[in-house]
Amino acid sequence: MTVLETTKAPGAIGPYSQGYAVNGFVFTSGQIPVDPVSGQIPEGIAAQADQSCRNVGAILEAAGSGFGKVIKTTCFLADMGDFAAFNEVYAKYFVSKPARSCVAVKALPKGVLCEIEAIAAE
Repeated sequence: MTVLETTKAPGAIGPYSQGYAVNGFVFTSGQIPVDPVSGQIPEGIAAQADQSCRNVGAILEAAGSGFGKVIKTTCFLADMGDFAAFNEVYAKYFVSKPARSCVAVKALPKGVLCEIEAIAAE
C-alpha cells in the first residue's frame, strides 16, 4: 500500500490521508473545495465543484492515474437543489462517466457545498 500525498491538493484536516494506491487501484479521500495554495474556499456551487474536482485530479495524478481511469465516485451535496449546477461542472472532468452515487447530507466540513471522493485504476 502506498500513501498518497501531494501539495497540489489540500492536506488532510483530520486523522486520514489524501488517498491510497493498492493492488492497482487508487482510493481518494473526499475532497472539499479548499484551494491548496491559499486555503480559501470559493463562493458558489460551480466554483466549489470545480475546486473539488481539481483536488481529486491532483491526488489521482500523484498516483499516476487520472480522470479517465476513475471507476466510481461518491459525491456529497449540502443542498440537492445544487444537483444540476454540480453536474454541469462534474461532467467536464469525469468524461468517462464512472459509476456514481450522489447524496445530500446535512452538513459538510468547513460549511462547504460539495465533496467528492473517487476510486480509480492506477
